[in-house]
Amino acid sequence: MNKKCVYIYTIGCQMNVYDSEMFKKVLRPLGYIPVDEVEDADLVIVNTCTVRKKAEEKAFSFLGRMRALKKKNPELIVAIGGCVAQQEGSAILRRMPYVDLVFGTRAYARLAAMVEKFEYDRIPVVDVEMTMGITDATPIPELDAEVEVSRFVTIMRGCDNFCSYCIVPYVRGREESRDPDAIVQEVRDLVERGAREVTLLGQNVNSYGKKEGLCDFPELLRRVSEVEGLARIRFATSHPKDLSPGLVAAYRDLPKLCNHIHLPVQSGSNAVLKKMKRKYTREDYMQRIENLKAVRPDIALTSDMIVGFPGETEADFDATLDLVREVGFSGIFAFKYSDRPHAPAAKFEGKVSEEDKTRRLAKLLDLETELSEKRNISYAGTTVEVLVDGHKEVKGVFQWTGRSSCNRVVNFTEAGKPTDGNLVGKVVPVYIETGLPHSLRGVLR
Repeated sequence: MNKKCVYIYTIGCQMNVYDSEMFKKVLRPLGYIPVDEVEDADLVIVNTCTVRKKAEEKAFSFLGRMRALKKKNPELIVAIGGCVAQQEGSAILRRMPYVDLVFGTRAYARLAAMVEKFEYDRIPVVDVEMTMGITDATPIPELDAEVEVSRFVTIMRGCDNFCSYCIVPYVRGREESRDPDAIVQEVRDLVERGAREVTLLGQNVNSYGKKEGLCDFPELLRRVSEVEGLARIRFATSHPKDLSPGLVAAYRDLPKLCNHIHLPVQSGSNAVLKKMKRKYTREDYMQRIENLKAVRPDIALTSDMIVGFPGETEADFDATLDLVREVGFSGIFAFKYSDRPHAPAAKFEGKVSEEDKTRRLAKLLDLETELSEKRNISYAGTTVEVLVDGHKEVKGVFQWTGRSSCNRVVNFTEAGKPTDGNLVGKVVPVYIETGLPHSLRGVLR
């Protein structure tokens, strides 16, 4: 089999990162190996996101650069997959005729067949059918001898919530959950190859298993936690309306479940939440936070926020700032609202000006930085357990790097306490000397 090279450019969420690993898996039997430089590739794939307009523009910008590369190397195969491909379909070929393959979010198990067909007849292929079930959609990846310390594992796909601003149900389809035995086996395989932490992925993990009559999400967490050699479990994303007492109890009962939850609130205004179709109120959200803190008082909380949703007033935005202060988030992913195809909010009146959205976003991010730094400073003088995932050299000083259970980046030195070897993959105690805006700095205990 001739050796061929594939370059994959991934945009967007953690699920896209996982999907790109699947691309490598299904292409391996055709002789394709991953490369780090696009100029070395025989096949270039951009795995796309369309949740926000900026991500979509980024995908088309990358594809635009492929035109010159394709002119230089006519045999190069250019492919686009993921959410933008699902949304636009064959329109991409009309817009960019040098693109060869367009495949949607449920089509990547057929990717090898598409590539093989194009290699034979050089006729562009478009596959955006959502006919593939969840079992076929997420095969256990065929991995090399060792893997990274932290890995993603998709447990479900699609979404049934249809929030008014969101395109996900239209490009990723309705919710489907994987078999729990297959998930546990995948985790077991990853741990055998060196993984110490897994992040379970789904658009709304709290809905896992409900439609199919499988075990619920807290039970899946319990089963995953029983995998020998696994040190930590994380998950994303959890919808506030479905955060169950069982999940709260999991934080109490499962030591491997990290001391962190990402719980997207999107807005602190009940009026905006209602227009967003989030199906919870500010008061509901705060009650769930109280329930979590009752079992894990020091749990780290992060969230997603949208500013400038249609009809959002200054009072609505002030309510969001007030919520951020009240909760004391460890981190926020904040974005300006943008109209997305198919999403009902695209037709809403009362659009907020770009100037106001920019101003509000800057104000929210300034507050987030202030609170994050204050929280990080509070760690100074404490000792935290760090899962080491790598090392680096800063101004000639060797440092280990990793994350605490509460998802803080920690950089540390051995400070006169040399170890016997590589710390990567180990959970070690680190004394925190300094808290910085977005990380902690310390020394090995």
